[in-house]
Amino acid sequence: MLNEFKTFIAKGNVMDMAVGIIIGAAFTAIVGSLVADLINPIISLFMGGVDFSSLYVLLGEGEFANIGAAEEAGAAVFAYGRFIMAIINFLVIAFIVFMLVRQVNKMKKKEEAAPAAPKGPTAEELLAEIRDSLKK
Repeated sequence: MLNEFKTFIAKGNVMDMAVGIIIGAAFTAIVGSLVADLINPIISLFMGGVDFSSLYVLLGEGEFANIGAAEEAGAAVFAYGRFIMAIINFLVIAFIVFMLVRQVNKMKKKEEAAPAAPKGPTAEELLAEIRDSLKK
Protein backbone atom coordinates (compact mmCIF):
# COMPACT_ATOMS: atom_id res chain seq x y z
CA MET A 1 0.00 0.00 0.00
CA LEU A 2 2.87 2.38 0.77
CA ASN A 3 4.39 1.75 -2.68
CA GLU A 4 1.02 2.43 -4.28
CA PHE A 5 0.81 5.72 -2.41
CA LYS A 6 4.34 6.68 -3.52
CA THR A 7 3.42 5.91 -7.13
CA PHE A 8 0.26 8.00 -6.81
CA ILE A 9 2.14 10.97 -5.34
CA ALA A 10 4.87 10.77 -7.97
CA LYS A 11 2.39 11.03 -10.84
CA GLY A 12 2.52 14.29 -12.77
CA ASN A 13 -1.07 15.30 -12.09
CA VAL A 14 -0.66 15.20 -8.31
CA MET A 15 2.59 17.14 -8.44
CA ASP A 16 1.07 19.69 -10.82
CA MET A 17 -1.88 20.10 -8.48
CA ALA A 18 0.43 20.61 -5.48
CA VAL A 19 2.41 23.26 -7.33
CA GLY A 20 -0.85 24.92 -8.37
CA ILE A 21 -2.09 25.04 -4.78
CA ILE A 22 1.16 26.54 -3.51
CA ILE A 23 1.25 29.16 -6.25
CA GLY A 24 -2.46 29.81 -5.72
CA ALA A 25 -1.85 30.55 -2.03
CA ALA A 26 0.93 32.99 -2.89
CA PHE A 27 -1.24 34.51 -5.61
CA THR A 28 -4.07 35.00 -3.09
CA ALA A 29 -1.74 37.01 -0.87
CA ILE A 30 -0.76 39.20 -3.82
CA VAL A 31 -4.37 39.77 -4.85
CA GLY A 32 -5.35 40.45 -1.23
CA SER A 33 -2.71 43.15 -1.09
CA LEU A 34 -3.76 44.50 -4.48
CA VAL A 35 -7.34 44.85 -3.30
CA ALA A 36 -6.57 46.12 0.21
CA ASP A 37 -3.71 48.47 -0.68
CA LEU A 38 -4.58 49.71 -4.17
CA ILE A 39 -8.20 49.12 -5.13
CA ASN A 40 -9.88 49.84 -1.78
CA PRO A 41 -8.29 53.27 -1.35
CA ILE A 42 -9.49 54.25 -4.82
CA ILE A 43 -13.01 52.98 -4.09
CA SER A 44 -12.88 54.69 -0.68
CA LEU A 45 -11.94 57.95 -2.38
CA PHE A 46 -15.07 57.82 -4.53
CA MET A 47 -17.22 56.64 -1.60
CA GLY A 48 -16.22 59.51 0.66
CA GLY A 49 -13.61 57.69 2.72
CA VAL A 50 -15.65 54.57 3.51
CA ASP A 51 -13.56 51.51 4.33
CA PHE A 52 -15.61 48.45 3.39
CA SER A 53 -13.91 46.12 5.84
CA SER A 54 -15.07 48.27 8.76
CA LEU A 55 -18.74 48.20 7.78
CA TYR A 56 -20.86 46.11 10.13
CA VAL A 57 -24.16 45.92 11.95
CA LEU A 58 -24.19 45.08 15.62
CA LEU A 59 -26.63 42.24 16.26
CA GLY A 60 -26.58 42.50 20.04
CA GLU A 61 -26.63 45.31 22.54
CA GLY A 62 -23.87 47.74 23.32
CA GLU A 63 -21.87 50.37 21.54
CA PHE A 64 -18.41 49.85 20.12
CA ALA A 65 -16.00 52.18 18.36
CA ASN A 66 -15.25 49.71 15.59
CA ILE A 67 -15.74 46.12 14.48
CA GLY A 68 -12.55 45.00 16.19
CA ALA A 69 -13.72 46.28 19.55
CA ALA A 70 -17.10 44.60 19.08
CA GLU A 71 -15.47 41.28 18.23
CA GLU A 72 -13.06 41.54 21.18
CA ALA A 73 -16.03 42.06 23.49
CA GLY A 74 -17.67 38.94 22.02
CA ALA A 75 -20.58 40.84 20.50
CA ALA A 76 -22.35 39.35 17.50
CA VAL A 77 -21.71 41.40 14.40
CA PHE A 78 -22.99 41.18 10.85
CA ALA A 79 -19.74 42.07 9.02
CA TYR A 80 -21.15 42.83 5.59
CA GLY A 81 -18.14 45.00 4.72
CA ARG A 82 -15.85 41.97 4.86
CA PHE A 83 -18.26 40.15 2.57
CA ILE A 84 -18.06 43.03 0.09
CA MET A 85 -14.26 42.77 0.28
CA ALA A 86 -14.43 39.02 -0.37
CA ILE A 87 -16.56 39.69 -3.46
CA ILE A 88 -14.08 42.28 -4.72
CA ASN A 89 -11.19 39.85 -4.11
CA PHE A 90 -13.05 37.12 -5.99
CA LEU A 91 -13.77 39.38 -8.95
CA VAL A 92 -10.15 40.52 -9.17
CA ILE A 93 -8.85 36.93 -8.95
CA ALA A 94 -11.42 35.71 -11.49
CA PHE A 95 -10.49 38.50 -13.91
CA ILE A 96 -6.76 37.80 -13.62
CA VAL A 97 -7.28 34.06 -14.09
CA PHE A 98 -9.48 34.82 -17.10
CA MET A 99 -6.73 36.96 -18.62
CA LEU A 100 -4.12 34.23 -18.00
CA VAL A 101 -6.30 31.51 -19.56
CA ARG A 102 -7.07 33.80 -22.47
CA GLN A 103 -3.36 34.35 -23.15
CA VAL A 104 -2.59 30.63 -22.89
CA ASN A 105 -5.39 29.86 -25.34
CA LYS A 106 -4.05 32.49 -27.77
CA MET A 107 -0.58 30.94 -27.59
CA LYS A 108 -2.03 27.47 -28.22
CA LYS A 109 -3.95 28.75 -31.25
CA LYS A 110 -0.77 30.33 -32.64
CA GLU A 111 1.09 27.05 -32.20
CA GLU A 112 -1.70 25.13 -33.94
CA ALA A 113 -1.94 27.67 -36.76
CA ALA A 114 1.83 27.80 -37.33
CA PRO A 115 2.76 25.88 -40.45
CA ALA A 116 4.51 22.65 -39.71
CA ALA A 117 8.12 22.42 -40.73
CA PRO A 118 8.53 20.58 -44.00
CA LYS A 119 9.21 16.96 -43.33
CA GLY A 120 12.16 15.30 -44.89
CA PRO A 121 12.10 11.87 -46.44
CA THR A 122 11.49 8.92 -44.15
CA ALA A 123 14.17 6.33 -43.45
CA GLU A 124 12.45 3.93 -45.83
CA GLU A 125 12.42 6.52 -48.62
CA LEU A 126 16.12 7.24 -48.11
CA LEU A 127 16.97 3.55 -48.15
CA ALA A 128 14.92 3.07 -51.31
CA GLU A 129 16.72 6.00 -52.92
CA ILE A 130 20.12 4.58 -51.98
CA ARG A 131 19.09 1.15 -53.29
CA ASP A 132 17.94 2.65 -56.57
CA SER A 133 21.13 4.65 -57.00
CA LEU A 134 23.23 1.54 -56.30
CA LYS A 135 21.33 -0.39 -58.95
CA LYS A 136 22.35 2.13 -61.60
